Amino acid sequence: MSRENETRRQVDKQLSFVLYGAANRIMRMHRPFLEPLGLTFPQYLVVLELLDTSPQLVGKIGSKLGLDTSTITPILKRMEQSGLIARKRDMQDERRVIVELTPAGQALQTSVWAVSDQIMSACQITDSQADELREELDRLGRPARPEEQLETMKSAPETRR
Repeated sequence: MSRENETRRQVDKQLSFVLYGAANRIMRMHRPFLEPLGLTFPQYLVVLELLDTSPQLVGKIGSKLGLDTSTITPILKRMEQSGLIARKRDMQDERRVIVELTPAGQALQTSVWAVSDQIMSACQITDSQADELREELDRLGRPARPEEQLETMKSAPETRR
């Protein structure tokens, strides 16, 4: 195996490894700011999403957060028990559930936005750097259509598989 391939295969050089580690560190950074608010990291993301657009369908929230229904539902149930959200069946389609922030959930707005500011400050990142990073990560995480993914995988060099 060539030196280049050895370097490429080192765990700390793998993109997946670096992204996973960074995501975990970022989530842990949030904990001291979220605990006083009584929120977990996934609940924080739900609040952010509902502050942006409320009410929303459970499926849409799950989709935006990359969570399936079986994962998002228990999170929402705990939030409902805490009085942060209200869930109700869609009158046009009883299979769908609509979620919205309660007044208690809406009252978190200032605190939740402050958490975002504190994390940006802790990461020593500017607004423009955050925008660039967000765009790049969004591009990276945007899956290709299945036929494009298959074609990309087939044409990938053997050393990258």
